[in-house]
Amino acid sequence: MNIRIGFGYDVHRLEKGYELIIGGVKVHSEKGAVGHSDADVLIHAICDALLGAANLGDLGKHFPDTDPQYLKVDSSILLQKVVMLLKKNGFSIGNIDSTVCLQEPKIAPLVMNMKIKLSKLMQISKTAVSVKATTTEKLSFVGEGKGISAYAVALIQKTNS
Repeated sequence: MNIRIGFGYDVHRLEKGYELIIGGVKVHSEKGAVGHSDADVLIHAICDALLGAANLGDLGKHFPDTDPQYLKVDSSILLQKVVMLLKKNGFSIGNIDSTVCLQEPKIAPLVMNMKIKLSKLMQISKTAVSVKATTTEKLSFVGEGKGISAYAVALIQKTNS
């Protein structure tokens, strides 16, 4: 079986007046992520990791921020489309490992909800989805509360030739 790995990274600015959605879960916060879509940094990083592993480009190639149909789109829909694209190209998802970098609010209590939501969207076991959270110890744009970032690694398998 052909096994591949992919890496994804995403970042969004945080501002008052926006919602904060992480891994498909609404997070109560004074500030939210700014973006063309709902700015779900975790889903965006996971999508890029999956697309990269399959050598299918990146999120911007498939869902450009210049296309009005993706304005304020729920990123869960984008992840479902990426999963369908992988299946169409003969790939299945092995596992996801991800890290969200956010100074505040603390999201550790929501990690299980994120894992459950993401596993349903990708149609894989929640034991195949790792979501971790960290701060940057008040360093950089994340530590200063100006932004949020996420990293993801995906393992996929080619299921047919």
